[in-house]
Amino acid sequence: MSVRRQDVLLAAGLAVLASVVAVTFGSGRRPDALGWTLLLALHIPLAWRRRAPLVVLGVMIPLIATFHEHDYNHSAPTGASMVLLYTVAATGSVRRTVIVGCSVIGLMVALKLGDGMAGVAESFQIAGWVVSMLVLGGYLHVHRQLTEAALERAERAERTREEEARRRVAEERLRIARDLHDLLAHSITLIGVRTSVAAHVLAEDPDRLDRAAVAKALDDIADTCRSARGELRTTLEVLRDDGPPDERGPLPGLDGLPDLAATARGAGAKVELAVLADAVPAAVGAAAYRIVQEALTNAVRHGGRADLTVRVGVRERDGALHVDVTDDGLGSGAAPPGFGLVGMRERVRSVGGTLTAGPLDGAGFAVNAVLPLRAHSKGAL
Repeated sequence: MSVRRQDVLLAAGLAVLASVVAVTFGSGRRPDALGWTLLLALHIPLAWRRRAPLVVLGVMIPLIATFHEHDYNHSAPTGASMVLLYTVAATGSVRRTVIVGCSVIGLMVALKLGDGMAGVAESFQIAGWVVSMLVLGGYLHVHRQLTEAALERAERAERTREEEARRRVAEERLRIARDLHDLLAHSITLIGVRTSVAAHVLAEDPDRLDRAAVAKALDDIADTCRSARGELRTTLEVLRDDGPPDERGPLPGLDGLPDLAATARGAGAKVELAVLADAVPAAVGAAAYRIVQEALTNAVRHGGRADLTVRVGVRERDGALHVDVTDDGLGSGAAPPGFGLVGMRERVRSVGGTLTAGPLDGAGFAVNAVLPLRAHSKGAL
């Protein structure tokens, strides 16, 4: 049912009630033709009470005053008067409600002064009802405002939670993309190098096939595939819908660096690894692992030398983890740029560190990262 229809039915009901009161009880005389016209007419504006309460008030007050001035039954229009006062208070500000209340009471007292003390006493009695209706309407108005404000705060909080959830999803997608890039680039590069070794052995002297060298190259390829498959499963675990969101597997850390070095050695590079750090935060350890992994991948891919040497140093010093990877290769040359350095910079930035990377004087390439530990020590507890 619409609001307008509700107000029309209310006005009709109050008009019927006022007619019954006018002929049954109350002070004053029964309405005549003029009285009935005034009584019924003053209920009609109530159909617009919520749309234009002040306009309705301005129309009804003269009709009610005229009805009382002719000494018709004074109790008959009481219902309509109270509903009107309640509506004015419930739809407006406190200031407007006070002004309307003072004006109505002042007008009523002015009309009753001619009746002497009895009229003044009756004015105070009616004023109590007027104040009661205004207070009730004002209370409901304030309560409605507080409820709307609480709902708005709840909706704002819900939007904030949704935005935070979307931000976390975006960050998780970026993390997965970085992990997949590092994992696949590292594994595919090493598989390519080992495949080239096997192909070289097969093509060099087919009559004197070095079966041991070929077998070793194929075993290294199989090992790399198994390692990549396991790490890929761990990385993609977060995308599964059939498990708790926290079952993502352990993050790679410093304890995985020897395996990275061994894998690079299997691709023909000489790797010198020195790790002088222990119990670093998981996020810092994972960033260091991925930086070393990407640096070794780039060295093997772009080194361009059969006797490539890569030096990896991971040391804890001055409240930070220093990761240094240098090689004596020929550099990237004309190779197309990839996302390796970009991914390393994002990982370093995610833990509040700094990264420098570039070719060395003469030959070789160096990657130097500084990952602060103190900023993550509390979060690691």
